Amino acid sequence: MKLEAPAACPRFAGCILRGVDNRTAVPLWMRERLRRAGVRSISPVVDVTNYVMLELGQPMHAYDLRKLKGGIRVRLARDGERVMLLDGKAIEAQSDMLLITDAERAVGLAGVMGGLHTAVSAETSDVFLESAYFAPNAVLGRARRLGLQTDASQRFERGVDFALQGRAIERAIALLAPIAGGTAGPIEVTDSAAHLPKRPPVTLRRKQLGRLLGASLPDDRVQHTLEGLEMQTTPRADGWEVTPPSYRFDIAIEADLIEEVARIVGFEAIPEADALEPQRFRPLPEERPAEESMLAVLAQRGYQEAITYAFVDPALQERLFPDRPALALSNPIASDLSVMRVSLWPGLLRAALENQHRQQDRIRLFEHGTRFQIDGASTREIDTLAAVVSGARLPEQWGVPKEMRGAADFYDAKSDLEALFTATGQAESFKFEAGSHSALHTGRAARVLRCGREVGWIGELHPILVQALDFTYPPVLFELDVDSALAVKRPAYQEISRFPQVRRDLAVVVDESVTLSTLAERVTLAASNLLRGLRIFDVYRGPGLEHGRKSVALGLIFQDISRTLTDDDVERIMASVVADLREKLNARIRE
Repeated sequence: MKLEAPAACPRFAGCILRGVDNRTAVPLWMRERLRRAGVRSISPVVDVTNYVMLELGQPMHAYDLRKLKGGIRVRLARDGERVMLLDGKAIEAQSDMLLITDAERAVGLAGVMGGLHTAVSAETSDVFLESAYFAPNAVLGRARRLGLQTDASQRFERGVDFALQGRAIERAIALLAPIAGGTAGPIEVTDSAAHLPKRPPVTLRRKQLGRLLGASLPDDRVQHTLEGLEMQTTPRADGWEVTPPSYRFDIAIEADLIEEVARIVGFEAIPEADALEPQRFRPLPEERPAEESMLAVLAQRGYQEAITYAFVDPALQERLFPDRPALALSNPIASDLSVMRVSLWPGLLRAALENQHRQQDRIRLFEHGTRFQIDGASTREIDTLAAVVSGARLPEQWGVPKEMRGAADFYDAKSDLEALFTATGQAESFKFEAGSHSALHTGRAARVLRCGREVGWIGELHPILVQALDFTYPPVLFELDVDSALAVKRPAYQEISRFPQVRRDLAVVVDESVTLSTLAERVTLAASNLLRGLRIFDVYRGPGLEHGRKSVALGLIFQDISRTLTDDDVERIMASVVADLREKLNARIRE
C-alpha cells in the first residue's frame, strides 16, 4: 500500500482474508440489528463492514482480491478520470478528489463509495478489507458535488477517530470468521505520522471554570469527570493540563472542557444567577422605522410573515432577474438552493406556490430580510421588505358580495403600500411611475419613487412566469428598500392657522395619458404655498367628452397662517392654476 497524498489520507489499514464463504446466511441477530438501523442485509462480507461502521463509527470497504491488479495506491485524481461506482454510476473525477487505485485503474472514490469492478459477490472467496482515515477537508463536499450521499461520506466529512482503523479490521475479522469462515493474514497499517491529526493538551484554569459555570467545584470531582471521559489530566497550580483522546476532535479550547464538565456534573447542579452586565442599547435613529410597527401595518391588513432561505433556485432567479449577477455558493445544501438571492421574490413565490398546492385560496405573505447585490468585486447587503398577494381579495363570508371577492389585483397591493407610506409622515412624497421589469407584466408594473428616487417596485407577475409556475391567480408583488423607502420624517412643530379655510372645486379635461399624480403635481406647483390640501373626488369618461380625454374633478383647499383669505386672493390663485394646466397639460376647464 502506498500513500501518494498523505495530507488527504495519512493512514490506510488493510488485511487479506482467504477462503471466505460469501454465500452463507447472515445470522438473524445481525440482520435484525442492521434493519433497525436502516441498513439492508446483502451478504456476510458487506453486512459485517456495515455493522462495524455502525458499532465503531469507522467506515470500511471490502474488495474482491482476485479482481485487484497489483498493490493499492491512494492518490489524487487526474481531471476527467472515470470511475465506475458500486451503484453503477460512472463519474468523472476532478483533480481535488481522492481515489483508491490498483496498478491499472481506480477502484473507488475515497471516503465516498467503492468501485463496481472490484466489488465482492457471492462467488468471492478472497477478500481485501480496507479501513482508512481520510482528512475531513479531503472529503468535504465531494459526494454532494456528484449528487451522492453515503454513510461513509457523512462520517468522514464530520471526522473519524484516526486511531481506530486497526481495531475496526480486528472487529470485522472477529465477526466474519464465525459466519463465513476464512483465514486472516496480518493487518498492515501504512501511515504518515507527520500528517496525522494531533491532540495537543488544553489548559483548564480553575478560576475560569468557576467564572463560566457560576459555581465552584471540588478539584477531585473535576479531575474524576475528565478522566471518566478518557482524557489524560495533569494537575497544575492554577488548574489542569488535559489531553483529549484521539476520537475527541471536538475538544480544542478551554471552553470545550468546561462544557464537558458542566454536561457530566449536570446543569441542574449549577445555580441560576442573573448576569451582572451593563445593559447597552444600540442607537435607533428617529429616521429609521421601528420594525415592529412596520410589520404590524401589513399584519393588520391580512398578511402573514414568511421566513425563507437567503439562497434560492438559480433557474427561478435567472428567469425573474436575467440581468442581475448572483453570488454562487461553493458548497450548497441542495442544487435548487445554490445562489444568494438578489431579491426576496423567488423565496416568496415558492412559499406562495406551496400554499396554493395545499388548497389555500387567499395568500398574503410578506418578508423582511436581506438581499445581496454584487457591486464590482464586492457584495452589498440591502435591507428589504417584500410581499406577494394572490387569490381572493377578501375572505369568503356571507356579508361580502360575490363580486367583491374577486382576485386581488395591482390596486389592492398598491393600497397596502400606501398604508405603509402613511406611517413615514411623508405620504405625499411617494409616486408610482409606470415602468418595465423583467419579472412583471408590462402595463401592470410600476416603479415606486420617493422624492423622485427609485425605492422599489410593484406589479403583477409576468404571464409567462404565471403559466410556467402554474399559479391559479396571477400574483401581485412588491419590494422596497427599507432604509430609503420607509425612513420616517423627523417630527417638527408647525403652527396651526386660526383663520378659516377656503375651498374651490375645479373640473378639468385632460388626455387619458395624463396621470393623476402629474395633474396633482402641476396644481401644487401653480397654487403656491397657500394650498393646504388637494382632493381628487371624481373622474368622468363618457358622453360629452372627446375620445381619449377624461374629466377630473379637483377640490383645492386654501388657507393662510396670518390672515383670512379674500375672494380676490383665491381667484388670483385659481387663475394661475388654470393657466398652468392649459399650457403644460393641454387642459380645458369643464363648465
